[in-house]
Amino acid sequence: MKVHTGEISLSTKGELDIINITDNVQKIVQESGIKNGFALVFCTGSTCAISTTEYEPGLRKDIPEALERLFPKNKYYHHEETWHDGNGHSHVRATFLKPDLMVPVTNGNLTLGTWQQIIFLELDIRRRNRRVVVQVMGL
Repeated sequence: MKVHTGEISLSTKGELDIINITDNVQKIVQESGIKNGFALVFCTGSTCAISTTEYEPGLRKDIPEALERLFPKNKYYHHEETWHDGNGHSHVRATFLKPDLMVPVTNGNLTLGTWQQIIFLELDIRRRNRRVVVQVMGL
């Protein structure tokens, strides 16, 4: 088995910035030379997430609205007792959405559905410089 690790650097606009990283991940898969295996996509941070969606304008509005209904900003979060930084909801959102995604690689390509893209979600309340690690494993 071969393992190749690549990295994607992102500068986000702040809370609920949703960035399509599919092409960046595919580029790392191609650079790896691995034809069949898996690509692990992992964001390094406790207030960000990786997922898949159809990256279109409607869903880019629906996702933040759904997160606000599920994990409202204006509720009390015990995290504030420790850091007083106003992002307790960001940590809870990230915990439920998760920092990683595993995607099959077939014939040197990500195996995604027709309308499925890999997205990075910024959940923190401010702009951030982020790092996404992509580790490709296989033959």
